[in-house]
Amino acid sequence: MNSVRRSWPATLAVCAAAVGCTPSAAPLERLVDRFAAGAWIDLTHAFDESTIYWPTERGFQFEEGKNGPTAKGYYYAANRFATAEHGGTHLDAPRHFAAGRHTADQIEPGRLVGEAAVIDVADACAADPAYEVTTDDLVAWERRHGRQLVDVIVLVRTGWSQKWSDRTAYLGTAALGPDAVALLRFPGLSPQAAQWLVDHRRVRAVGIDTASIDHGPSTLFGAHVALCKGNVPIFENLADLHRLPEQGAFVAALPMKIAGGSGGPLRVLARLPDPR
Repeated sequence: MNSVRRSWPATLAVCAAAVGCTPSAAPLERLVDRFAAGAWIDLTHAFDESTIYWPTERGFQFEEGKNGPTAKGYYYAANRFATAEHGGTHLDAPRHFAAGRHTADQIEPGRLVGEAAVIDVADACAADPAYEVTTDDLVAWERRHGRQLVDVIVLVRTGWSQKWSDRTAYLGTAALGPDAVALLRFPGLSPQAAQWLVDHRRVRAVGIDTASIDHGPSTLFGAHVALCKGNVPIFENLADLHRLPEQGAFVAALPMKIAGGSGGPLRVLARLPDPR
């Protein structure tokens, strides 16, 4: 898959489309003003002792320092934390499932920002907790909006982030350890749909509001393999995708830049388009 490269004028054109104007129709100052008028939405779950990790991983570990006033009169706070790369709202770098593909620090910044295309399959997932998003679901979005899933960040909305406070409901099990993996039950992207995106579309990244881009019962993780081989970054455990429109929001997903990392904690923000 070709790398995503974009000059500043082309990037500006993408941003302009997200807010309903073009650089030729309005000066840059007006374009910036319209971005500034939109609301920011945080699509990130906070990291704490309740953060959900894969059943085989330890949870988020936070050690509070001796925080408080100092003898010199100023306040000082410094804490420590430890975490697996894959847990909470996080990045799967392509290296996660594909040798020789990009590590967390090698991902091109242009893949981490861009317009969001939200694939809303919440109704189907409510009926089938192990639902797999199909190519037909992706094509239906394209027909509805009269455009292809090209140069966008695809975000799959299953509705699962609303279960985040209940580990059993979110993962399908509260069990821990290797034996718990077979009990996982949540929606995901089918391997066929993932491969279709790699082969026939040019997406910047793919994200989902569940614990894995593959559905819970997966044993071969075909969606991971397809996307990672295509050097497509994956965002998992996203929050509040129901607050985004199906198109037009601008997303910035910035992970911890871990040298050689297969992933890492991720902060994801979305700018809603200005309705004016």
